[in-house]
Amino acid sequence: MTGLFAVMGWKGDIMETFNYLEIKPSQRFDDLDPNQDGNKNTKFADLIIDGKSIYQILKKHDMVPSLGWGSAENQREMIDYFLLIDHHEYMYNRYPVLVCPMCGDEECGFISVQIEREGDIVIWENFKKENDSNPINLGPFYFEINNYERAIRKTFGTVGFE
Repeated sequence: MTGLFAVMGWKGDIMETFNYLEIKPSQRFDDLDPNQDGNKNTKFADLIIDGKSIYQILKKHDMVPSLGWGSAENQREMIDYFLLIDHHEYMYNRYPVLVCPMCGDEECGFISVQIEREGDIVIWENFKKENDSNPINLGPFYFEINNYERAIRKTFGTVGFE
């Protein structure tokens, strides 16, 4: 698909553009944050959509983005999920966008997003806090495939490997 595509923006207004995805190395706590005492200061690849951090928007859930940290094998698996190369073993077209900051294990709870591709457009919608299946009012987001693939691939090794 070429040209502009009418999509909904952050506040529900109609825009004639795609959302823009960027990746930025980030961490759970700032250096002076008193909450870091006794907690794991997980470093990760933050997902920045149109200049807004998904981590910061959903910070109240005390989870971190699933990309850019953990073992090399886990990072490759997450990238394959987000690029729709492989389906999650039990969530079909939903993927863990934020996970437990201590271990990344989905058993601890996570926030998922439905990801679909239509031609050259990747759509993120229907964010949900799993374990209690509560919907989260965020999105939908429409990404142009080249921007999307470049950003997702860039997450590999963002903060190293465990």
